[in-house]
Amino acid sequence: MTVLIKKKEQETEESIGLARRRWRRFCRNRRGLYSLLVFTFFFIGSLFAEAVSNDVPLLVIYKGETYFPLLVNYPETTFGGDFETETDYLDPYMHEILTSNGNKLFFPLNRHSFQSINFNIDGPVPSPPTRENILGTDDRGRDVFARLLYGFRLSVLFGFALTGVGTLVGIIAGAVQGYFGGRTDLFFQRFIEIWGAMPELYLLIIFASIFKPSVLLLLVLLSLFSWMGLSDYVRAEFLKGRNMEYVKAARALGVSNITIMYRHLLPNGMTPVITFLPFRMSASILALTSLDFLGLGVPPSTPSLGELLAQGKANIDAWWLSLSTFFVLVGTLVLLIFIGEALRETFDPRKN
Repeated sequence: MTVLIKKKEQETEESIGLARRRWRRFCRNRRGLYSLLVFTFFFIGSLFAEAVSNDVPLLVIYKGETYFPLLVNYPETTFGGDFETETDYLDPYMHEILTSNGNKLFFPLNRHSFQSINFNIDGPVPSPPTRENILGTDDRGRDVFARLLYGFRLSVLFGFALTGVGTLVGIIAGAVQGYFGGRTDLFFQRFIEIWGAMPELYLLIIFASIFKPSVLLLLVLLSLFSWMGLSDYVRAEFLKGRNMEYVKAARALGVSNITIMYRHLLPNGMTPVITFLPFRMSASILALTSLDFLGLGVPPSTPSLGELLAQGKANIDAWWLSLSTFFVLVGTLVLLIFIGEALRETFDPRKN
């Protein structure tokens, strides 16, 4: 029993030491490390988009009492208005009430939400960048900076979700094929060949015409096809490891197949999974953007990078629409690619 405990502690220490060496190797790749830090900074900032860009103030001090409109919806009558409807804090009448007689309003850095319309624009929309709208407005008078911020958050979260689902299904499918082999592997290979030949874009068009477009619907449809590329790499790792001596010894000791797959083979097969995660993430973001650009993605009112690109295509003179969206999209993809290259070098067994 003591020997087993010491062996387990030794394996744990070796795993921790390997993780530390890999992290140091990753940090030596400055381009990948800085890309990870920049991407993490912008992603965490986008999670608090409501506190950065919103037409609702963060804090209201009215007659000595403190209110938090970002968390609670207050009717106009709370602040001396005439209606029971939700307070419009940008309305000149309510703004005068809430800024006079010692009352105070504390707005976010950008006083526009992704769906609020600026009715004080002098000229046609889309309007060019001004002090009030630092990146201009779209063809409906909505602030471009706010829609970029919220659209970036939606794209990244969708990329995480699609990558997670596709990775999980791909690992399970590849593990089953590689471990059992034989007829199981043959059946799965023929199924993947047939399933991969399905016209994905046509299916999306058909389902978009039948069902109401939503992020969940896109996630389900794209997840049906996103697992196949990764399953091939996991299958190859399991095929290589299923005949190793330690696997045969585990079978001889009566260890179950699931335990062998999870405890012994999966850790060795995670290298291609981890190295491909940033590339799969960038592909997921690009897929959502492309579908939104074609009008097959999220509903029109949802902030989306693809929808802004479509507006830029429809309004060639409004350069701020295409240019700002281009920099956000390309910058995100470049950061993810640099992170992926650093991970690939980190897990490469040929490099010290």
